[in-house]
Amino acid sequence: MVVPPSTGTAMAAAPAARESPAAASTPIASGSKAKPLTPVAAAGTLNGPPSGNNHAIPLSARRAEALDLSTVERRGQPNMPQERPKHDRLFGIPEAPSFYPTEEEFRDPMEYMRKIAPEGSKYGIVKVVPPESWQPSFAINTERFHFRTRRQELNSVEGGNRVNNDYLDQLARFHKQNGHNLNRFPSVDKRPLDLYRLKKTVERKGGFEQVCKGKRWAEVGRDLGYSGKIMSSLSTSLKNSYQKWLLPYEEYLRVAKPGVQHQMEMMNGGPYTPSPGQSPAKKLQGYTPSGLYEGTPTMQASAALHASVSTPSTPQPVPQEAPHPQPPPPAPPVTGGFTPVNAGGFTAVNAPTPTPSFTSVNGVNGYHHANNATPQHSAETPPTSNAHQSIAPHPNGVAALKRQHSDQILTQEEIDAMNRRSKRLRKDVPTVAGSNMHHSRMAAGRSQPVKERGDYRPGEVCENCLRSDDRTKTVECASCDSIFHRYCLEPPLKQAPEYEWHCPRCLVGTNEYGFEEGDVYSLSGFQRKANEFKLHHFNSIPRQYSPFTETKNHLEEEDIEKEFWRLVDELSDTTEVEYGADIHSTTHGSGFPTIEKQPRDPYSTDPWNLNILPLDKESLFRHIKSDVSGMTVPWLYVGMVFSTFCWHNEDHFTYSANYQHFGETKTWYGVPGVDSYKFEEAMRAEVPELFETQPDLLFQLVTLARPEKLRKAGVKVYAIDQHAGEFVITFPRAYHAGFNHGFNFNEAVNFAPHDWEPFGEEGVKRLRDYRKQPCFSHDELLLTAASRDHTIRTAKWLAPAMERMRDDELAARKQLLETPDPESGLAMSEPYLGPRYKADAVIIDPDTEDEEIICQFCKCYCYLSHYTCKKTGKSLCLLHAGGYECCDALEFERYSGQNGDHVLSYRMTDDVLSTTVRKVVDKANIPETWAAKVDSELDDNPRPSLKHLRTLLAEGDKIQYDLPQLPDLRRFVERCNEWVEDATNYITRKQQNRRKNEKAWRKGTAKAAELEERDKELRKVDNIRKLLATADEISFDCPEINTLRERAENIADFQRDANAALNNIRGRTTAEFDELMERGREFHVDIPEIDNLERVVKRLKWDDMAKLKKPNVETRRQHQTLKDIEKFIAEGVEIGVPDTNPDLMFFREHKAQAELWEQKAKELMAVEQVHYQQLDSLSTQAVTLPVSAETLAAVDAILRKQREVQEKIVALVEQSKNPDFRKRPMYKEMRMVIEALEELQSKPSGTIELEKLQKQHEDWMRKGKKLFGKANAPLHILLQHMLIVNHRNEACFDLSDAPRMPVEPSSRANTPDEEEQPVTDGSNSSRDVFCICRKPEAGMMIECEICHEWYHGKCLKIARGKVKEDDKYTCPVCDWRVKIPRDAARPKLEELQNWLAELDTLPFQPEEEHVLTTIVQHGTAYRDFLRPFINPENPTTPEEIETLRFHLRKIEGADILLTEETNYLRQELHKWAPVAPEPPPKLEMSGSTRKPRPTKQQKLMAQLGITNPDDLPQQYRIKPHVAKRKASEALGKNQPLQPATVSSSSPTGSRPPSMPGSASGLGRTPTGSRPFLTPLSIQVLGDLAGAPVVSHVLTAEPHMNSEKLLKMKGILISDPTARDIDADTMRKRIANYTPLSLTPTFDYGNSNRNSTVTTSAYRDAPLYSTAPETNGSNPSKHPRLASPARFAVQDFQSRRSPPPPSFDTHIFDGAGGSMFDSPAHDPKASIASPQFGPRTGGMFDSPKPGFMHAGLNSPGFGGSQQSAGNIDNVFADLMHDHDHIGGFDGTNEAKDKAGAPDAMAKLAQEVSASMPAHEKPDEDMTDVKDAPALPELQPQAEREKSLTMEDFVNSDH
Repeated sequence: MVVPPSTGTAMAAAPAARESPAAASTPIASGSKAKPLTPVAAAGTLNGPPSGNNHAIPLSARRAEALDLSTVERRGQPNMPQERPKHDRLFGIPEAPSFYPTEEEFRDPMEYMRKIAPEGSKYGIVKVVPPESWQPSFAINTERFHFRTRRQELNSVEGGNRVNNDYLDQLARFHKQNGHNLNRFPSVDKRPLDLYRLKKTVERKGGFEQVCKGKRWAEVGRDLGYSGKIMSSLSTSLKNSYQKWLLPYEEYLRVAKPGVQHQMEMMNGGPYTPSPGQSPAKKLQGYTPSGLYEGTPTMQASAALHASVSTPSTPQPVPQEAPHPQPPPPAPPVTGGFTPVNAGGFTAVNAPTPTPSFTSVNGVNGYHHANNATPQHSAETPPTSNAHQSIAPHPNGVAALKRQHSDQILTQEEIDAMNRRSKRLRKDVPTVAGSNMHHSRMAAGRSQPVKERGDYRPGEVCENCLRSDDRTKTVECASCDSIFHRYCLEPPLKQAPEYEWHCPRCLVGTNEYGFEEGDVYSLSGFQRKANEFKLHHFNSIPRQYSPFTETKNHLEEEDIEKEFWRLVDELSDTTEVEYGADIHSTTHGSGFPTIEKQPRDPYSTDPWNLNILPLDKESLFRHIKSDVSGMTVPWLYVGMVFSTFCWHNEDHFTYSANYQHFGETKTWYGVPGVDSYKFEEAMRAEVPELFETQPDLLFQLVTLARPEKLRKAGVKVYAIDQHAGEFVITFPRAYHAGFNHGFNFNEAVNFAPHDWEPFGEEGVKRLRDYRKQPCFSHDELLLTAASRDHTIRTAKWLAPAMERMRDDELAARKQLLETPDPESGLAMSEPYLGPRYKADAVIIDPDTEDEEIICQFCKCYCYLSHYTCKKTGKSLCLLHAGGYECCDALEFERYSGQNGDHVLSYRMTDDVLSTTVRKVVDKANIPETWAAKVDSELDDNPRPSLKHLRTLLAEGDKIQYDLPQLPDLRRFVERCNEWVEDATNYITRKQQNRRKNEKAWRKGTAKAAELEERDKELRKVDNIRKLLATADEISFDCPEINTLRERAENIADFQRDANAALNNIRGRTTAEFDELMERGREFHVDIPEIDNLERVVKRLKWDDMAKLKKPNVETRRQHQTLKDIEKFIAEGVEIGVPDTNPDLMFFREHKAQAELWEQKAKELMAVEQVHYQQLDSLSTQAVTLPVSAETLAAVDAILRKQREVQEKIVALVEQSKNPDFRKRPMYKEMRMVIEALEELQSKPSGTIELEKLQKQHEDWMRKGKKLFGKANAPLHILLQHMLIVNHRNEACFDLSDAPRMPVEPSSRANTPDEEEQPVTDGSNSSRDVFCICRKPEAGMMIECEICHEWYHGKCLKIARGKVKEDDKYTCPVCDWRVKIPRDAARPKLEELQNWLAELDTLPFQPEEEHVLTTIVQHGTAYRDFLRPFINPENPTTPEEIETLRFHLRKIEGADILLTEETNYLRQELHKWAPVAPEPPPKLEMSGSTRKPRPTKQQKLMAQLGITNPDDLPQQYRIKPHVAKRKASEALGKNQPLQPATVSSSSPTGSRPPSMPGSASGLGRTPTGSRPFLTPLSIQVLGDLAGAPVVSHVLTAEPHMNSEKLLKMKGILISDPTARDIDADTMRKRIANYTPLSLTPTFDYGNSNRNSTVTTSAYRDAPLYSTAPETNGSNPSKHPRLASPARFAVQDFQSRRSPPPPSFDTHIFDGAGGSMFDSPAHDPKASIASPQFGPRTGGMFDSPKPGFMHAGLNSPGFGGSQQSAGNIDNVFADLMHDHDHIGGFDGTNEAKDKAGAPDAMAKLAQEVSASMPAHEKPDEDMTDVKDAPALPELQPQAEREKSLTMEDFVNSDH
């Protein structure tokens, strides 16, 4: 336990403040029961009386004013005084050392302790001052912190003063009981006589009789201080005083003391002297309730007492009976030995109030009496609960006496917390209830008393017979309140005493002493009390003792120290102070931050934190399985001036660390451990009376001795002053004491480094000798450490400890089981010779072990073994087993365990214990064992084996312990390893270490050169001889030495053989030289002979290779390449082959021929028209020449590809002529051959015929494209479009889709009832289909108001935003005038049938055959299905209107045209349900309804502000078309192919001129000098766009729509003067203008060029005047691209042929302003494109401005909003750029090669070359015009390739 600030054993009742009788000049008060003096209550907590008076408030619930830490001294604070060294300390005590660790040293506390231990242990105490940076915060909540103090009377803690006072008190009781009041001390020479000094002086002179005989009273007087002439009267006075007052009491003590001590010994259960053997105090036989025999010392004491009462002046001898001889009184032991009697709760016998009689403190039912000596407080102070305090008994007999906590101070939660923190707080060995002291601070328990007393209070029963009857015949002790029957006394009293009566124990005295319990304080309250007391004391001190002078008015540390010892020595003046000591940090909190409360504070885990220090990784306390309060859990100490902690050393002789958090100085005194026994002897010599009755006095922490007296006794004493922020470390077994200079706060804890263990074992034995219970089991700690820590470092200290433990345990077992050897030291004086325990010991099960076992006699832990009495449940250690009377069994029954009433238990058997210890010992001996091996290897072998040394080194590295020999061994082995490594370079050196290419190696870095130089040095032959000499010098043995020696001998043999071979080169073969050279290289060293051999071998090998590389003489074939020959020639030159060497000359000529071949082959392959015969000849010639492999591979590849393609062409041409169409090749196979053909630089024979067959087949495909209106689309689009047509026709021509009644879409129909049956519509279709597409509901649906059929808005191109709920709509089926939007033309079924019939004439099988057949079959099947309906002989009726509409709806939805059926159904519907005023015209064709977009030229003209194409600048004009010659014609004329790398004919560095509006071209600036026009304005206005007003209006409104442009056109036509008006006037006129029917009805008619229907001149006019006319149009009429002005509405209206279906800007304008209004009353019915009158803002009005710039799917055209802005418009824009350019209509098939230099032609060729064969456009669509001025014009081949299927579907061409 941490004892530095401890204050000893707390007493429930302690002596109150009083004057010593020696100092009293007045008589001592007499009376039966003296009342205690009332001390002045000290200030308690804030604002009120001491909080200790209110015990109802738990400490944790109290609150007080917080402590102002700025008012206390703290390290690092300004109020911290400067420490000054002390040179002349009081008593001349030397200073203990102070240590100042660095921050690095301070990191590891255990390592630092190990460093300072050798020096510190010499002093016992040292001071450690942390680094300045180490300043932990104070973690206690000062508002909540409350503690109880102990009261200390300074002059009572000094041993001599206490003995003096106790003796005088007992003397006064003795005479009072005999009727003589010692009211005052006798006076001699006019001053009081100190009776105690008189007693001690007479004792020193030999006793009363010797002084009288020697007439030495004069000497006695001089010793007492009576100086001068000693008269005979003075001697007589001294003699009379002694004879009257002292002699009767001394005689009584002589007789009574042995009896009292014997009584206490019986209660104690053993002798006072420390002895591990059997207790010699036996139970007396014949014990009777009346007491002991008359011959006992007690009876003799009683007789002496009564004799002294009768004749006080003359002592009478006490009769003694022979049968009962009196045992001699025991001499004071050398080392005290029995438990302190004050632990049971006895107050000092000199207390002015009666104290209870002595009772057992460790009996099972021992009574623990109350304290009735508490001083009574004044009326202003509430009485404390100490008055008549009842202390509950404890089963083990340890009284709960020190402080009250359990019910009045601490709450149950706090008690539980404290119990959890300390495993040692046990029910059988408890800490004092409510005490802040651990049980080890108290007296140990004692054995069962002679009688079990029960729970009676003193005064309730007779102390002898334990009965409460006959109360009238009892007598009461005036000191201890115990009662006795008069007839139970020895001798019995016949009548009640006349005076105050005291029992023998109270008259003899026990010298019991303890500190009285004080008040409860807060820190701030205690600070006030401490400061006020200190100030008052030094201001009221007597002048002769005052430290102040006229020149000095401040206190120094020396002044306080001097005053402290004066107060301790002062017998007459009692000064009382209070000390808050042994405060549990578990319940009150620690001053350091803790992990539980301040986890983020770095100091909570600091190793110097006293909550962490005990459990450091190097502290042995970490092997204790639970906390021990005060030892592993810190205690707190709050001190005031003069509060002291008395002499003691730590429990278990542990280290302790005490840290001062704040406050004034604490002075420490220390005695080193080596002087501890000398210190104890000096203390016994100083106060032998105290040790006589309390041998364990030094365990009680209640006694001080002046350091000067100790030093005079030869004890080394050192002192040190501790200040705030400093540690004081005490070392094992070192005694220490000290006092405080003022208010301060300290915290302390124990710790145990490895070197503590021997001290710990000694401490446990010392506790056992004094029958004190240890804090923990030392054996358990050792075994736990052995099981947890298996390191050698631990085993080093653990092994000897466990060996001692094993030896002690086995000896104890042997003592119990066998008769001990008298010479062993363990045998008793009277050894037991009877039967021994024979049964097998029971093995302790740790899992079922409830609690730790403690020996009933010596209180030690019985961890390894114990002996249990089943009758009483008591356990004993093996040293006291059998001899201790644990029950009523006889001695031989206890020893033998007869009847099974006594059981022996082992934790482990002898073998297991020995094995466990052996493992640890072996672990500890590992370093020594290893060292012995090393010594043996070095001593026994003059050349030690390197292998063995390496093994020893590896073993040493694995040993985690400091091995002194290991560094030297490592250096020796490393030196040997270096030698072996150097030797290995010459033994097994790798070839890669040598640089083959020395020249390349020298070109490396400087470091590489350095490495090479080093490598060269290592390859010297002399190094081998040096290594062998070094090995002999080192003197070791390894296999490499012999190997290297053999290697040196082999090198010498090689040198001899090499010189012999070099002297006869022609006499040996190349293989022999090569073998010899390799033999030398195997040594991996530089030998001169190797270089000579290498040169010879290289030349011989070159000559051999020259023979092998020459061509075959017969076939002239050779297998060398040009690089091989060049390399071979270079090798010959490198090794020095002369130029005249025939082989070298031959290969140089051979190389020249190969180079000529290379040049010719590259020339032939570089020409445009490759000459294959010459290439084939070169290929044959290459076999005889070393040509380049790459060139030869290129020649062979050209020839191979030529042959392969030619074979495929011939095969295709032959197969295409097969009469069986199904055996003709597929069109895809032909395309693959054409692609391969295009990669060749020449055309093999048969190419022209294959191209003709290709054109024949592709003409058939183009015919199909024209039928579907996709003339300008790529060929591969045809199949994709036909698949879409077939898919649409399948739905429309579905014969299972029968007519039905109108059906609401599912999204509009109500949910049918469950019981409602579905209405049968007569259709056998399982699905509801709508619209002309005959598909289910999707997206927005529109209902026709006439037929009530629902149509998809997407199919009719109607935007969702244009539809309103109240709008009405008439479908195209009911009103023929409503046009159906179509993205492509619909071919007639007859045309498709004719196209299908041409299949047999094709040379290849087309991919479109299956789809075309399916389309024709579906159309034919539906036509056959409708044949009964269109039979004129079977006229229709009005009832069949819905059926007619149904079939017409399906036919209109199909993508092929059934002309006859369509016209018939339309006419019949008009006949029976007319909507239009006139019948529908006859339909002969069905074209696309998409409108054309402005061409590139029109956009360009608009950007340049030009209306006439002739006015375009020359660079932007489109050049006339020049037909390209076909490749076959070029081949026929033997013209070379145009290489792809020929540069463009455009000037170097030039580029096509930028388009206007581009970043580099002419920007479009509305405010520029040229007119501002838009493409739409040029398209609508034509030549009128040149009017100035047009530019002005478009500048103000650039996005003017076609409606306003038409109005402006009408104004300009009707009023030519309007050309020059301003823009605002024109805009006003446009707003008020009512247009005539001037809507241009552009023709988007049939794309079939063979059709007889007249088409638009704009479509059919050639783009260039040089282009041939194909439609019979007049070429002179439109020599150039027609201006839009020429396409006036009159031209379209004058046509006689039926107008094609078309859209115009007012297609949806109706007479009523709504699209669905009937156009029956339209006066313009004769116009081909119907006009529905003026717009009135209906739902489907004319599109918004700017609609011409959007696609047909945009909302402006009625399309859905989802499709607005679709990327399709971008592709459509690309496609329509050339829709109306002549030469792109498929009529011109010529390919002109002359235009290749043009940049566009180059681009076209590159793109075409990179295209797959099946995606290349047909020849008539790959024309590239010479138009460098139009870089945006994409070639048709590229445009066809870039179009997607979706573009094709949305296009009309």
